[in-house]
Formats: sequence, C-alpha cells, structure tokens
Amino acid sequence: MTILILGSGGREHTFAWKLVQSPLCQKLYVAPGNSGTAEIAENINLNVTDFAGIKSLVLEKQIDMVVVGPEDPLVLGMHDFFLNDPELKHVSVIGPQKAAAQLEGSKEFAKEFLFRHNIPTAAYQSFDAGSLEAGYAFLETLNPPYVLKADGLAAGKGVLILNNLDEAKAELKSMLVDAKFGAASTKVVVEEFLDGIELSCFVLTDGKNYQILPTAKDYKRIGEGDTGLNTGGMGAVSPVPFATASFLNKIEEQVVKPTVAGLQKDGLDYKGFIFIGIIKVGDDPKVIEYNVRMGDPETEVVLPRLKNDLVEIFQAIANQTLDTITIDIDERAATTVMLVSGGYPEAYEKGMEITGLEHLTDVIPFHAGAVIQEGKIVTFGGRVMAITSFGNTYQEAIKKSYQNIEKLHFDKMYYRKDIGFDL
Repeated sequence: MTILILGSGGREHTFAWKLVQSPLCQKLYVAPGNSGTAEIAENINLNVTDFAGIKSLVLEKQIDMVVVGPEDPLVLGMHDFFLNDPELKHVSVIGPQKAAAQLEGSKEFAKEFLFRHNIPTAAYQSFDAGSLEAGYAFLETLNPPYVLKADGLAAGKGVLILNNLDEAKAELKSMLVDAKFGAASTKVVVEEFLDGIELSCFVLTDGKNYQILPTAKDYKRIGEGDTGLNTGGMGAVSPVPFATASFLNKIEEQVVKPTVAGLQKDGLDYKGFIFIGIIKVGDDPKVIEYNVRMGDPETEVVLPRLKNDLVEIFQAIANQTLDTITIDIDERAATTVMLVSGGYPEAYEKGMEITGLEHLTDVIPFHAGAVIQEGKIVTFGGRVMAITSFGNTYQEAIKKSYQNIEKLHFDKMYYRKDIGFDL
C-alpha cells in the first residue's frame, strides 16, 4: 500500500515509525513532515488543510490510504471531501467525518452529546456575548475554581481555570466580548470544576466495532509540579498505574460503550481514533473532553506498546472489520519526555542545531518541531523532540529517558525533570 500521513509533529513521526514496520506499507509519504519522518519516509511540503493540494498529491502518487494526524483537517471536513469526490472516494481515510469531528470542534456539541447519552461529565452551561449577564449569574452558583472553555478550536489554549469569581467574570467578558481567543470564543462553556487525577483513554472505532488501546497520562504544564502555563504536553507515561482493572472496566462500561453507541444513534460516521480525556473523581470516571485524533505526546508512549501491524488495524477500520483484530500490547511501561525551545509556550527562537542524537542508546527519539536545514537537524517549533523509553516499571523507563537526554543539546533546551512525579 501507498500511505500518506498528514501532520508534522511527534505524533506523526510515531505513526510513520510504526507504519514503516509493516510489510503492507510499500511507500510512505508525510505532509509536511519533519526531520524524523524525512529519515524513514518522503516528506511533501503541503499544508494539512490544503485540500486541493492533497487531492493532487493523492492522485499523482496513487495513494491508497490517508492517515490524518491533527484535528484541523478533520473538523474542516477532510474525510467528507474524499467521500464526495469521485476520483478520491476509493481512498481510505483514517479520521471521522466532519459532523462527528464536532466532538472536538465544539465544546458545546461535545457536552450536549455527553448529556444526551448519559455519559458522566461535569455540569455546564454555555453562553455568548448576548447572554453575558446569565453567564455571570451561573458562575455565582458554582464553587471555585471556575472552568471556562472556548467553544471552538484554540490550539489547546482555550481553557482557563480560575480561583477568583471576579477574575472569572472578567475573563468570561474578555473571551465573549473582546474575542480573547478569536472566533473560538464567540461561545464559551462554563463548567463545574472536577477534582481528581486525569488520564487519557484511546479508542479505535470503525463506526460499528471498537478496540481500546493502552491508557496514558500526559503532563500539560510547562513547570515542574504541574505549575505555569499550559502547553501541548511535556511528557507522558503508559500504562497509568492508578488505572486498575476495575476502574478500566468502569471506563469501558460507562464511557466507551455509550460513546460508540451514541455515535451510531446520532448518525455520526466515525472511522478512526477517539481520544477521551478522563478524570478519576473518587473511584469513578468522568469525561473532561473528546479529541478526534491521537493525543501528543501520548502517541509516543501508546503506539510503541502496540505489537500489532498498524496497517492491518487501519485496513480493518476502513473495512469495518475491527472486531476481527486482537489488540496485542507490550507489558512493559513506556515513558516520553518532551524537549522544548526556551520561552515555549510563549515566544521562542527557531533554527537551533540539535546535537548528540548519534549518542542515544536504547531509546526512541521522536522528532516534533525539528527540520533538516543545510544538512543539519534544527529546531523549528516549540516542542522539539520526545525521548521515549521502555522499562519494566515507569520509573525504570523514565530514568532511561533522562539519562539519554543528557547526551542531547540545543541552545535554550528545556524539559521537565519530574514526569511521573505524581504517580
């Protein structure tokens, strides 16, 4: 098969790393890709939302399958674009159709779905600029902290958690009236705060059947001890030690089954990954959010633990035969630590040379915001590289990641030294 991956991050390098291991993958393209994908596949300089350009590429290269990494093309209707084009409709697309992708594209849509299908989640109401006073009144009924979520896609930055009521009211006004997050915050979901510990659950579905992948826990804050600004993710651990068999059973019965059944009931066509952000409150799971693709950096610990041929799994999703697949998981723990550019998640410089990669041993470096320029690997994004290790315990794995990170260097390199600290 000839396969195209859309995206340029650590998640897409991990997909590429896994797909090229399959004897079914004859040729792999990544658009736009990064320095890591360039070593194992052919990068094509195309934007992930350039539908016309992607169509030309698919026809020219006779691509059989498109794996969509990030959410933007899915929310914009990439899958529907293929289905509605006579020249493209034979191509398999891994990712949901536009209507189903609203689970990530709109926080309000997701909350309505959760309530409609009796899936446990936080109480909420949503507001626009015309109902600002009602928003203030709802905030007054809640106990702090207060959770404000921009309804639309805000590149992972549209969620605010505030301890002060007056500050929460001011931020609600800033989001709705002053367009703090642009079009993403023309509507804002206000939620009750759930106190617990978070984990990520990953589900594969072909629209009828589902399979559950290993759980993972990621670390979003820039600072150690989970302090400072939110980022796209500073590291991850899989499996999650506190996710016992009985708790995982609750997730499947109370969350996964009603989610897949709800998609069918609502006529939402879904072929791909469902990322379910879960918070363990007491001993019960509640859903924080849905994403319609794999998480990053969780992909860098979940996919390495998957022993199956990923092309076979994707074919089963396309053919709606996922029930014939038995998921085979490596029992070892996997951890990843993200190296980021100094200044991230705020302003940072690009173009710093990355050295020491040739000295790494017994780890997998997944490139994220890194590209090849004039024969050198240089930084190109905020999150630069994820260093993944295996171990019999997550402590053993994390130690291996940290020992190898000491061999790497780029100017102003930063990473958290406490991944897994709360487990």
